Order: sequence, then structure tokens, then C-alpha cells
Amino acid sequence: MIKSLIGKYNALSVQLRATIWFFVCSVLQRGISVITTPIFTRLLSTKEYGQFSVFNSWLTIAQIVVTLQLAGGVYTMGIVKFKEEEKVFTSSLQGLNLVLCLAWTGMYWIFRDFWNQLFSLTTVQMLAMLLMIWSTAAFSFWMTTQRNQYRYHLLVAVTLAVSVAKPVIGILFVVNADDKVTARILGLALVEVIAYSGFFFMQVYRGKKFYSGKFWRYAIAFNLPLLPHYLSNAILGSSDRIMIQRMVGVSAAGIYSLAYSISQIMTMVNEALNKTMSPWLYQKIREKNYAAIPKVVYPSLILIAAANLALIAIAPEAVAIFAPPEYQEAIYVIPPVAMSVFATYLYLCFAPFEFYYEKRIWTTIGTLTSAVANIILNYIFIQLCGYQAAGYTTLVCYLVNSFMHYFFMRKVCKVYLDDLKPYNLRTLLLITGVFMGIGFLYIPTYANPILRYTYTILLLIILFTQRKRVVEALRSILKKKV
Repeated sequence: MIKSLIGKYNALSVQLRATIWFFVCSVLQRGISVITTPIFTRLLSTKEYGQFSVFNSWLTIAQIVVTLQLAGGVYTMGIVKFKEEEKVFTSSLQGLNLVLCLAWTGMYWIFRDFWNQLFSLTTVQMLAMLLMIWSTAAFSFWMTTQRNQYRYHLLVAVTLAVSVAKPVIGILFVVNADDKVTARILGLALVEVIAYSGFFFMQVYRGKKFYSGKFWRYAIAFNLPLLPHYLSNAILGSSDRIMIQRMVGVSAAGIYSLAYSISQIMTMVNEALNKTMSPWLYQKIREKNYAAIPKVVYPSLILIAAANLALIAIAPEAVAIFAPPEYQEAIYVIPPVAMSVFATYLYLCFAPFEFYYEKRIWTTIGTLTSAVANIILNYIFIQLCGYQAAGYTTLVCYLVNSFMHYFFMRKVCKVYLDDLKPYNLRTLLLITGVFMGIGFLYIPTYANPILRYTYTILLLIILFTQRKRVVEALRSILKKKV
């Protein structure tokens, strides 16, 4: 049997084998982090865990400002657009990324008292953040080239080594430190700098060009208009923890952050699918093979919905496993956070059309509107209803963001694709509505395990007894014409 499986694996195309291993990489990156969360929630108090989570929130925002997200969409597009000059393009963007990081480090050092107060972080923590921003971007450039060329052997090895080293070094640092938050941050920074910095030198050596006016201008001109979009996305995903810290307290931010940490189980599925789906979507748009898109996107949406429902169903058990009793309130945050993961994936199905036709202003308007609404709603409802309300306001804003981008995608299609409709709106609303309806009905059952188990069993019975209708419904969805 094992020989048969090996034979079937070897018979797969290199593209399919690479896709499988890229999925494994994404699962490893998130999965090991999630698995070790119960250790850190027991080594750190809720206050310390909250401080570390707020650091990560600021890191998400700062890396966009510092690097202009050069290792993101502009690089993915650039290595296709400048295929003949890929090595030079890569080395020059590595150079630009380093210059930006050094410039911001200098600006930070001159005004470090101001920045430390703004971020509520120490000088050591801020310098570690800047090192992590540079090293992560350096690795991201290399990782994208590996994915683009379907090279997975070294990528898997590096991912596995880093994914294991981060928690191991982190535990050693935290156990032997008085300032456990700084120790946790330094452990991450040390591993990333050692593991990732070599890729910077390797790619600059291969491209032999640190500065290229042509490519620097292209990258900056492409990404500057998108900066509000990237920032808005980061704020949408991070502002709630920062606002909870400022408005309620660090311990509340820690409890709330645990729900996000648990939701990373679903986020890793989300990201793994997107890293495979995004290049495929761009390829289908370029080939004008629009009919193939919904046949893949709809099943992937159903898969994401089912995975998130599974997490919602076991939220009380997940929190009990991941953290001590003082974190128990986090169970009521998991449903809206899990639904936000689904809404994020929904947005990722629409955005490639905007990016491909370079309608960056529409992309920015949609995400910026959602981010501003999130801050306003958080400010209002955290005060009125407590920190748990941030989960629901964030969900609302993610849904608004997704469907705004749906309508902007439709505008792109009207202008460039003869009013093509890549997706059926009713189908999208049906998948979303059923998923959220089932998910919200779990919340009243959290106080009574028997009721929750009964509800789960009932859902499974309905799914089993109506499986033929479900299959027919799925086939009907897949047959929807573009």
C-alpha cells in the first residue's frame, strides 16, 4: 500500500506536488505556533500574553509602513512581468527593502522616546520588531520565487526548522527571564534573523544589482497607492486588540487575543488555500478562462466554512485545552472571529480582478472604509458592551469589506470584461448565510454542553440523511454559469 501511494505521488505533476508541499509549509508555520500556544498561555499571565499580542498587532501594522509591502503583490506581479530580468528585479527589491528598514530604524532611534510611548513598547522590543520586519521580508522574497518555480524541498526544510526553533527558543528564553514578554520577542527575532538573513545576501549576489532606478520606481509607484489598502487590512485585523488594551486593559486584550490565536487553526487553512489559489486566479484571468474560476472557488468557500464551523462547535474545549480557566471568556469571541476568517477568504476571491487590472484606488476605498468603520464601531461598542463586542464589530466590517470588493470587482468586469459575472451573487450569499446562521446558533449552547452536543449531532444527522440533496445542491452551484 505504501509503495502504491509513493508511486501515485511520484506520478503527480511537479506543479501538483509543489502545491501539496506549499500547503504543508503553511500548515507547519501556523500549526506549530498553535500547538505551542497552551504552553505560552501557562508561562505568561493574561497581562503578559496581552502585551505580547499587542506587540504582534503593532508588528503587523509597522511592517507595512516600513517595507511598503514590497514582498507582496507587487513582487508576485513583477517576477511575471519582468520574467527575463527576474534576478535583477529581486535583488533590487531586496536592496530597496533594506534601505527602507534602515531609514525607519534611524528615524526611530532619533525619536525613540516618542515611538516607545506611542507603541507602549521598550527600546529593545522596538529594535527587535524592526529586525523581524527586515528578515521576514527578505525571506518572503525568496519564498515567492520558490513557489513561482515550484521548488519546494529547501522551502519545506527551512519552514520546518524555523517553525520548531521559534517555540523551543521562546520557551527557553521565557523560562529563564524576569521580563518574559521581551524574552518571547527576542526569541522570535533571533530565530528569524539567523534563519532568514542569508536569503537576502544570496538573492542580491545572484542579481548583482542592489539599486535599480527602473525597478525601485516601478515598485514604489505600484505600492504607494495601495499603502492605505494594506494598512487598512492590517488595522482591520489588529486594531481591536490595541483598542482593548487602551480602553479596557492588557489582561482583557490577552483573553481576546487567545480567541485569535485559536482561530489561527483556521487561518492557516485560509492562507494555505489562498497561497495556492491566488496565483491560479491570476493565471485564469490572464488566460481569460473565467468559467474555471467558480468551479474551484465555490468548493473552497464551502471547505473554509465547514472548517470554521468545526472550530465554533468545539470552542469551549479548545479554550480549555489552549489556556487555563482565567481565559474561559474567550469562547464567546471565537464564533465572530472564525466567521471573520471566512469573510477574509471571501475578499481574497474578488481582489485579484482589481489587482490584475491595477484598479488600486477601488481596492483602497473598500478596505479603508471598512477599517475606519471598524475603529469607530470598536470605540462605541467596546464601551457599551465590553471587549467581546470587538469580535462582532470586526466581523461586520470584514463582511462589508468583502462585499464592497465584490461590487468593485463587478465594476472592473464591466469596464474590461464585457460585463462578465465571475461569480453568482446569490450563491455567495447562500453559502455565507447558511454558514453564519449555523455558527451563531452555537453561541447559546456554550453554557450547556449537552445542548451543544445535541445540536452538533442533529446537524450531522441532517447532513447524512440529506446527503443526496446536499450533493445535488453542490453540483447545482458548480454548474452556475459565469
